[in-house]
Amino acid sequence: MRIALSTGGGDAPGLNAVIRAAVLSALDRGWEVLGIKRGYYGLLGEDDVVPMTREMVSGIGHLGGTILRTTNRGNPFAYPVPNGDGTFREVDRSEEVVANSRALGIDAIITIGGDGSLAIAQRLVEKGMKMVAVPKTIDNDVSGTITTFGFDTAVTTAIEAIDKLHTTAESHDRVMVLEVMGRDAGFIALHAGVAASADVVLIPEIPFDLETVVKKIRSRDLAGRRFSIVVVAEGAVPIGGEESILGPSMPGQAKRVGGLAGPLARTLQEKTGKEARSMVLGHLQRGGQPTGYDRLLATRFGGEAVRAVAEGKWGHMVALQSPNIVTIPIVEALREVKRVDPKHDIVQTARALGISFGD
Repeated sequence: MRIALSTGGGDAPGLNAVIRAAVLSALDRGWEVLGIKRGYYGLLGEDDVVPMTREMVSGIGHLGGTILRTTNRGNPFAYPVPNGDGTFREVDRSEEVVANSRALGIDAIITIGGDGSLAIAQRLVEKGMKMVAVPKTIDNDVSGTITTFGFDTAVTTAIEAIDKLHTTAESHDRVMVLEVMGRDAGFIALHAGVAASADVVLIPEIPFDLETVVKKIRSRDLAGRRFSIVVVAEGAVPIGGEESILGPSMPGQAKRVGGLAGPLARTLQEKTGKEARSMVLGHLQRGGQPTGYDRLLATRFGGEAVRAVAEGKWGHMVALQSPNIVTIPIVEALREVKRVDPKHDIVQTARALGISFGD
């Protein structure tokens, strides 16, 4: 058996732990393992396909990033090709992926990625490729799994930032607005905001009214709490408004959401008369060493993916359904984006603690 590993989409803490577990588990069965560099670029002649050995994965489980590197621009079904005039056209190169995979004698591919990578994997399965998927997203927005590796690390990073902002905000009686990742799902903002005792948490699933946020800040002032911490997911939207979009994306990329913190801080300063500062945590949430929880979850995912290959579970994704790691059809995970339930117990508890969601 010769298998290959691929990492696609945005990076997440824990990717190397998945690679390590999958490689060692496969080698333990006497299989050969290849690593496809930068998503599917390695199968399209844009990068390399390399042999994976025990030495290559030794001591990488605690490292952030991915030794195979990654890209969020390499969709083989809509591959961006320059026209020569600064514009791009999309070309379907999926047949090249299939043909080159067969030419390399690859029996199966373990693809590690988020919703975009999962959708690509499903389409390749429909073309006859034997694939098993490992879900990867710091946003925790993949359905069918309780959580994904990288999420706990991203939340921990956000909590550490909020803890630090608390001290400077209280010292200066300021309003601090922290923007965290979460394009369509507010899990990072919700978990970090509640755990770190934020005063306002704004998430995509609960559109906010600016005047309600202002009222919350003023009420804290009247109570003698002259500072406020506002945590906002990058995809949060005002009632009747639209999400904030950053500058143009690179060819082949999804839209870039974010940039809400700055304008929000300026508006809150104008309406409350209090000094307000903003901070965008950004890619700090993707970097650094994975937490112990994420290392273990990623290792379990990698081991289960190899077992799924051994059992021929093509078109399946590994998932955490506590207390077990299971496999589910990729199509099941793709049916809908997992989002925060506004009636979830965390939201209810947050409201009981006095946290405002701006609604």
